[in-house]
Amino acid sequence: MNLLERTKLTAKKRGFSLSETAVKAGLAEKSIYSWDRSNPKADNLEKVANVLNVSTDYLLGRTDVMNISPQEQEQIDMKDMLQDNRILSFDGKPIPEKDKEQILDFIEFLKNKNGRDNE
Repeated sequence: MNLLERTKLTAKKRGFSLSETAVKAGLAEKSIYSWDRSNPKADNLEKVANVLNVSTDYLLGRTDVMNISPQEQEQIDMKDMLQDNRILSFDGKPIPEKDKEQILDFIEFLKNKNGRDNE
């Protein structure tokens, strides 16, 4: 997968088109489309990586590890634990999916109430 393809796929995962990504990065609307013909300047690549919340190495294909925010990682970890039934069983019985969703919502509520959302 080349730079343009990886950028396009990552933008799509984030809910952006390439044009939206370029504009958010402060670049010309169609500038990313030229990345299949020529390499971007390092600072332009970095701007796009920042918009997409990934490393430049990820976009360049040097690593498959995306950078994500600590808040996103915390939510992913909690959901993984709930889905894997590693936590939250009651009386040795699994917790229904509907209840797991409510527990996650309650955790978010508590985080927001206690001002931990900005940590």
